Amino acid sequence: MSLASSKAEVMALVIACANQKGGVGKTTTTANLGATLAQMGKRILAIDMDAQANLTAHFGLERELESTVAGALRDREGELPVYRVEDDAGMVIDIVPASLELASVEFQLAAVIGRELRLRDRLERVRDNYDFVLIDTPPSLGLLTVNALVAADCVIIPTEARFFSLQGLYMLQETISEASALNPGIEILGVLLSKYDRRLREEKAVWQYLHERWGDRVFETEIGINSKILEAASAGVPVSAYTGGKKATTAYQLLAREVLDRVEAARL
Repeated sequence: MSLASSKAEVMALVIACANQKGGVGKTTTTANLGATLAQMGKRILAIDMDAQANLTAHFGLERELESTVAGALRDREGELPVYRVEDDAGMVIDIVPASLELASVEFQLAAVIGRELRLRDRLERVRDNYDFVLIDTPPSLGLLTVNALVAADCVIIPTEARFFSLQGLYMLQETISEASALNPGIEILGVLLSKYDRRLREEKAVWQYLHERWGDRVFETEIGINSKILEAASAGVPVSAYTGGKKATTAYQLLAREVLDRVEAARL
């Protein structure tokens, strides 16, 4: 479903959170944006496509799981395993977890016809149940990331405001272009400055470069550097449920509203 699709369409909008550079905030963006949208009453499915399983742990699912996304991708008739997470504040979000087992899936599918379509095919069976599907991707541009891009309607690209991080943007842009052969409607929803510290001269220079180069594709919302985001992740909860996380929570609320506004504007 393209962003330009009629508002009559009821299928979820699928958003991949991607950047081949590690440590730029893909998982925290996926987790906290998903949690915030869920708190706003949206039906959310979050899919962990990283063998490190940080998104899985972010929602307290690091315990031994009966099934994970690895089995769904590997098995021809596999179904996405969905685990529901709820909190005392009324947040409800569905998670498709990952595990270290996912690391072997790329090798196992290397000679399989249609291997790039595995996630999209599985997702088509459940996406009618949601308003948004968010996919956390690994820090690489391999088969797992390609599966996410082929399944997605659009992409959010988190990046640090560091010049050495900019290379990841260009590499991902090339991969998105390649993925468009199988998914012609894929679009970049926005570039997100994550872990931004406006006190640093280099970061302010990168901020200016990104706005000159990417224009209004850069989200107005910035996620500043904030220790509470990492502490919340370690505690296995969204930052909105973590004591002292009010400032970060506000930032993700602004991001969620901006995402909704961009989606609505694109669909008009």
